[in-house]
Amino acid sequence: MKAKQVIFIQGGGDNGYDADSALVLSLKKNLGNEYQVDYPAIQSDETSSDFGWTKQIGEIINKINQDTILVGHSFGASMILKYFSENSISKSIKAIFLLATPFWSGNDDWQKGLKLKEDFAYKLSNKIPIFLYHCQDDEEVPFSHFNEYKKRLAKATFRQINIGGHQFSNDLAFLATEIKFYEACTMNR
Repeated sequence: MKAKQVIFIQGGGDNGYDADSALVLSLKKNLGNEYQVDYPAIQSDETSSDFGWTKQIGEIINKINQDTILVGHSFGASMILKYFSENSISKSIKAIFLLATPFWSGNDDWQKGLKLKEDFAYKLSNKIPIFLYHCQDDEEVPFSHFNEYKKRLAKATFRQINIGGHQFSNDLAFLATEIKFYEACTMNR
């Protein structure tokens, strides 16, 4: 039987890919051999208003050839939302799981290309469930960002985690459980 596909999109920063590799290892371990977790590297392009992330996410999605679950952390999570709210999706995405997602709201030039459009929530497909997770003690993306998404994304599912910081203590066992539970529930429909 073919493994179920999960694609993990890293957080930003100079060492985002390396920092998030521990999250990916934890997710792989806890999902087991039934799942294949792909971890493509996203490279920032300083000349692009969103640092080139939505274009690269689009290229990754366009290569999908089976039902897929997307997981994004931090900057990567926010760029997944941006991509999905600004583009038509023809690939089969089962669900999107977002971790420590920043809500960009500043007016500095570097932030303008990162912001979601005011009507972004209405542009997201009703066919793709979205789950957001945030630790209350996140030291990089304030918990208030999670609450901002709660106000705007009525159709999403929200889970607050008490402790774990920005990197969820590098333990995504809870997320693996949620993914497996989601899959079990959708198979019975």
